[in-house]
Amino acid sequence: MKPAFWICLALTAYAYFGYAICLWLIVRVRRRPVLQQPITPTVSIIIAARNEERNLPIKLDNLQQLAYPKDRIQIVVVSDGSTDRTASILREQPAHVVPVILDESHGKASALNAAVKQATGEVLVFMDTRQTIDANAVAELVSCFADRTIGAVSGELLLENASGAPQTDALGIYWKIEKVVRKLESASGSVVGVTGAIYAMRRELYTDIPAGTLLDDVFVPMNVARTGKRVIFQPTAIARDRIFNEKGKEFSRKVRTLTGNYQLLKLAPWLLSPANPLLFRLISHKLLRLAVPLLLAVMLVTSGMAGGPFYKTLFWIQIFFYALAVIGELNSSVRKFKPIAIANTFVMLNAAAAVAFYNFLTGRSKVWV
Repeated sequence: MKPAFWICLALTAYAYFGYAICLWLIVRVRRRPVLQQPITPTVSIIIAARNEERNLPIKLDNLQQLAYPKDRIQIVVVSDGSTDRTASILREQPAHVVPVILDESHGKASALNAAVKQATGEVLVFMDTRQTIDANAVAELVSCFADRTIGAVSGELLLENASGAPQTDALGIYWKIEKVVRKLESASGSVVGVTGAIYAMRRELYTDIPAGTLLDDVFVPMNVARTGKRVIFQPTAIARDRIFNEKGKEFSRKVRTLTGNYQLLKLAPWLLSPANPLLFRLISHKLLRLAVPLLLAVMLVTSGMAGGPFYKTLFWIQIFFYALAVIGELNSSVRKFKPIAIANTFVMLNAAAAVAFYNFLTGRSKVWV
């Protein structure tokens, strides 16, 4: 019982902190810089939209403010079987906005493939509809392609509250930790996933995304890395979003993302083979976290059965931690206290991982959320 407890604790600690420490040490020994220069290749901005009549006009207006030569930008927007005014809005746009109208919804992956077929740019820049983009974001992404070793570039997603200030709750803290890991991955080689709200790649490296794929922002960069090119994180290319405050919305988003990690292993089994140059990073950053719910359960059971005052104390510390999480879930007003907020967020994320595993086993997934 005791060895099982410590093994599970070590793996959990590695998933959340140890991997970042390993990356920090690698960066200290061998940092891999990126050659950036102000270049202006032709760019195709790719957006897949479904029932986005409210967000789409705001997004298109936002793109007009980009600090990039207007004659070098093409915007391709796919309406994936929209049942509202999304298609009509696209048909009303000027010539540089290329509408792709799909009468039936085939999912985001298929929509992106359809859009790329209409793209003429040397660089593809993928965005979502909901977020706003800083004026220099595209120029910042593109500047990294002056380095011929770079195949794809991820921007940074800033989560803000209703007043536009940076999110400072427990979920915002988790996202900050995630970005630290991405920065370290980038500085030492390649990241294993990009920010779906804003990322770019060389046009010639694009591989069609299998229909129904939930995580294009992992599938695409992993295929870029497979070609031998680096995938990096560029924190000065910023997209801004409001965090989900609606009860259950953030949980649903995390379930979808984590279900997508399981799905990728089925769609692209080479990810778990030596053909994947980022295998160690994929396991450390993505896959090990999927196992944390099981590791936590084993820790609770083994500490409860091990006997002795030390392990009994560890058992009740865990019970107290989970009790804080439940209190935070039942009463949102107490989540202003950091210990309760952290416990609640940690349990929510791992509950989402458990639900994702169930979804994978039962074949349940949603293409659009």
